[in-house]
This record gives sequence, C-alpha cells and structure tokens, in this order.
Amino acid sequence: MNVLNLLFTKDGLIYQIVKNKSILEEKSYFVTEETPANLIEEKLDEVLIKQRFDEIQVISALNHFTLMPEGFSDHDAGFDLISFNAPADREKEELMLSINKKFNIQFYYTFPKNYYKKIKELAIPVHFNFSGEKFLSSIHNKTNKEIHINLYHNQCEFFAIDNKKIILYNNLDVNSEVDFLYFVMFTLSKIGFGINETSFYAYGETTENETFISELQKFVRNLKIVFDNIPNKNFILN
Repeated sequence: MNVLNLLFTKDGLIYQIVKNKSILEEKSYFVTEETPANLIEEKLDEVLIKQRFDEIQVISALNHFTLMPEGFSDHDAGFDLISFNAPADREKEELMLSINKKFNIQFYYTFPKNYYKKIKELAIPVHFNFSGEKFLSSIHNKTNKEIHINLYHNQCEFFAIDNKKIILYNNLDVNSEVDFLYFVMFTLSKIGFGINETSFYAYGETTENETFISELQKFVRNLKIVFDNIPNKNFILN
C-alpha cells in the first residue's frame, strides 16, 4: 500500500512516501526570499503526480484554528471563532474539524482551498487532520503540570496540561528562537505554572532549534527531549 503523507507548515511542505510502513522518500521545501512565492503549490503539484497513491494523509500546522470542547456543534460559527485568533478568508479557506477524544476537545481549523481541491481531485481516500490534534494524541502524561513543545522551522506549537486537563494550546509563527522562549515563559506566568513544578517536553526540530533548547535549559529544571527529527523520522508524520 502506497501512502503519501503531507505536512503543511507556516512556510513549508514536508512529504513522505510510505510503502507498507517503510519510508521510501521524505523531502522538505520552505519558502525563502530567494524562492518563488508559489513554491509550495508547485511542489505539491509535483508530489501529487509522482506515482499512484492508495491513500493520502494530510496534516496542517497552519495557525488558523480555534479550540473548543468536544460536542460543540455550531459548525457554522467555526470561521467566526477562528477569526478571533487569525484572519480567515471564507473564499480561500476550507473549514475543517478534528476531534481528540482522549482529552474531549475539538479543533476547528482552515486549510487553503486551492490545496484542498488539488488533493481531493485525485479521487482516492484522503484523511485531513490538524497538527495540534496529532500532537496531542502522541502525548503521554506523567505529572501534574506539563508543557509539551513541538518545534518546526520558524514555528512552534505547545500545550499546557495540568492533571490531564488542557489549560492552553497555541501555535506560533516566529522567526527567532528567542521569541519561542519569550512566548513559552510568558505563558507560564499567565497560567500560574511555576518553573520548578512544571515538567517540559520537547519534540520535533529540536536540533534545528538548538538555541531555544539551550536557553530554555537555563531557566527550567525538568526538560526532556522526547523526539528529535532525523531524516525519514518526522515527529508529526511518524
């Protein structure tokens, strides 16, 4: 069975081609000042016609989202709720829903319509998900107060969890590792998590964001690197 895994981030596209659980190919593309503005769309077109796929798994880490308790059913309000956090364009974005039963929450998020149509036009089974839901599904709780941080290229998402309850989730687009640190520490102060009583867990591009990790270690007592992305092993895609 040939499966195509796609991960869309703030400025990038990461894909994996998997056959019978073996990763045959994995590549990343990121928009920079030197690349065409439509680089991601071009690369998506190339990936989708690489071969005949039996299934596609799509994960969006784009930060157009809102978090609601499981069971919230006013789906028509999804766009309005997302608009409180980020600008949402009904003409250009598709409204999506991901449910996490483990923590009894659900995410409304949007996904670019042009990408959505290209993928759906292949007429093969497709599963869409939000990175926050996939991340949350991979978390194992041990202590009362925890901060789980998943690092990307110029982006991070994190959960604050207290006694198996989600206190906060955020997904940040930033260009500085110092900004990562500022946002995480600012969050601690706002939700009343003491540095010494909180356990920190890091995942994803921890090597790429080495400055953030080393600076965080100066402030916190309990920090564990749970998963470090290496070739053919991406935390969210795996």
